[in-house]
Amino acid sequence: MAAKTFTMTAAGKAELEAELEQLKTEGRVDIAEKLKVARSYGDLSENSEYDEAKSEQAKIEARIQELEYQLENAVIVDSATGDKVSMGSKVTVLRKTDNQEFVYEIVGFSQSNPTAGKISDESPVGKALLGAGVGETVVVEAPIGNLEFEIKSID
Repeated sequence: MAAKTFTMTAAGKAELEAELEQLKTEGRVDIAEKLKVARSYGDLSENSEYDEAKSEQAKIEARIQELEYQLENAVIVDSATGDKVSMGSKVTVLRKTDNQEFVYEIVGFSQSNPTAGKISDESPVGKALLGAGVGETVVVEAPIGNLEFEIKSID
């Protein structure tokens, strides 16, 4: 089976590489220290600090593996420039149902952070916006009904 590819901008890849480096260095050192301290408490069978440290270690190692896999299978796309929404575009949209304005940056799945305005190109809103231009209205199917967004600007 072919590996899944992860579309991302060069800046997004750099962010993931920085996170990976931090986890491999500081993250592993910190957890090793926590394990050392927890072991010093004696009997490991009833040592909650040790159990917690081992759980945290497993989470860190899982995240390292996830990041390595994503970076190995990354497909870098050029940051957007132009009159159509594409990967890396910062898009200002107006939701027509309530005249609320939003600014979204279209990023790859692994970079998405909706609370920071970074939405995946695979998300319903991201998919609908891709390829559209300023002044166009896109329709997004949502559980609460169709939402219409008018594209105000593309940066």
